[in-house]
Amino acid sequence: MGLLSQFLLRLAFGLAVGMAITSSRQVTSGFYRNHLYVTLGLTTLAAMVLAKISPIEMWIAIAAAIISYIGSAAWLYEAKRFGKLTLWLVAACSITAAILAQLTVTTTGHLQWWSALSVVTSGLVLGLVFASMLLGHWYLVQPGLRRAALKEIVIWTAIMWPFEVAVFLWPTGVIQMFTGAVDDGYNGLLAWVWLVCAISTIGLVTMTWFALRERYYSAVMAATGLLYLAILTGFGMDLIPRAVLAP
Repeated sequence: MGLLSQFLLRLAFGLAVGMAITSSRQVTSGFYRNHLYVTLGLTTLAAMVLAKISPIEMWIAIAAAIISYIGSAAWLYEAKRFGKLTLWLVAACSITAAILAQLTVTTTGHLQWWSALSVVTSGLVLGLVFASMLLGHWYLVQPGLRRAALKEIVIWTAIMWPFEVAVFLWPTGVIQMFTGAVDDGYNGLLAWVWLVCAISTIGLVTMTWFALRERYYSAVMAATGLLYLAILTGFGMDLIPRAVLAP
């Protein structure tokens, strides 16, 4: 259950950051208003999971849910500056709760910092891919939307990908799954599945970038479909090592 709550909080964090860095001058307020309800759902579910596990993290998750609702109302009334602030507050609350939950199962000093970093990097990769997919769908609502907004999130996803890979390789990670030092229960098969997921994620993100360079409107829909697949491979990239290496 702890793994589920952390996953939900990381996803909420990354999604909030993805929306926060998206220009409200290019994207209509409805995008932020509607998808703050997604962070509301994610953080509410995380709080329910954390209720009997970590009361402090539960209340932080509840705060993120409340701020998500307030932020959605702010975007409804076109209060863009305040709306942007709520996005960053949702991100801050979500990542704080996720890191605290992670640190409760990591006791060694230097490993605590590395675990906290892994929470941030994985949250950004997962959330940015998710945010870019949702933004791709928003082109159905706002057909005249410039592609620059979507391209920016895709670029940031690609930038964060190597950091996400690094935190799962060292100090105790997928490399040990390959060598057999850590038993995944399937004779190292899950290590290879993780490698396929990692390569597929950056490959799909790269293909999305090239698709967005095409002038045709259908290219945006193709890019959105690629991002759908990137979400699935990104989930595998994040969850497989966490499940195997969980204390």
